Amino acid sequence: MRLKLNKIKLWLVSIGSIFTLIMGPLASGVYADERGITMSPMNQRVVLNAGEKYTGSFTISNPVNNSEDIKYQIAVQPFYVDDDYNVYFEETEGLNQIVDWTTVDIDSGLLPVGQVQKIHFTIDVPKDAPAGGQYAAITAVAVDEKNTKDDVENVGATISQNMSIAHIIYAEIAGTTRRSGEVINTNVPSFLLDGNISAESTIKNTGNTHGTATYKLQIFPLFSNEEVYTNEEVPQTKTILPNRTLTNKTIWDQTPAMGIFNVKYTVEFEGVTTEVTKLVIKCPLWLLFVILFVIIALIIWIVIRIRAHKKSGKRAEVEA
Repeated sequence: MRLKLNKIKLWLVSIGSIFTLIMGPLASGVYADERGITMSPMNQRVVLNAGEKYTGSFTISNPVNNSEDIKYQIAVQPFYVDDDYNVYFEETEGLNQIVDWTTVDIDSGLLPVGQVQKIHFTIDVPKDAPAGGQYAAITAVAVDEKNTKDDVENVGATISQNMSIAHIIYAEIAGTTRRSGEVINTNVPSFLLDGNISAESTIKNTGNTHGTATYKLQIFPLFSNEEVYTNEEVPQTKTILPNRTLTNKTIWDQTPAMGIFNVKYTVEFEGVTTEVTKLVIKCPLWLLFVILFVIIALIIWIVIRIRAHKKSGKRAEVEA
């Protein structure tokens, strides 16, 4: 049965995977769940050959500012996203065969306060492994005394009882790898009453392995070539899995209350580059009312002037 994770569950169980999909490149930071257990790194990318054996590792720790030791369970789970990029830890054809090839050296333990535990895993790729992307999540679950081993192994069933984090494996099996994709659409609003200037795009990965999309946003004042905002040096990136479509929004979160700007939005994915340039007007609602009031007042003044001019003309004709 498919166990769809809601937003709260996604945050607790798959924060590593969501962060990866947003950030794209290998994350080197540390994430801590609500119980306090931390993991580093949160994901890694590997290129494997059929018949090869690969060994990798990551660490979990119980920070010194925690107040109690933590019991934990380690499990290898499928990692899958649907067309709406909802995350699942369940089997899906083709993409998760790596789960059967992966083993961990530790499947449970006690993590004292202030201690770090290194988890090693081995991927034993069969000789007949198909080329393309393969994906798995190695979850570290902090468990309570009341939870049984069967509960822990079923991550989806124990989400409400446990806090867990996931190390995502993005593997690419060497062979006939097909990298391709298309930018389906882009959108930059031309007029804003409130909020921040943003650009949005939808990309479909039509290849057989994961790819990284890059999003660059440059914003210039109307009569200047000097940028008021750019993320060129550190562009936003996202990892898109095979045969999946992802919509992403890039935002200038310090957009002023009003102004006229030239916006340049560039999206790159697997050799496909799409660039949009648009004039964007930011005008608050109160200013629209002021402008409307001025226009109406001006029209009324012009009408009054015209009528007064006609009356004075008629009066002059009568006197003549």
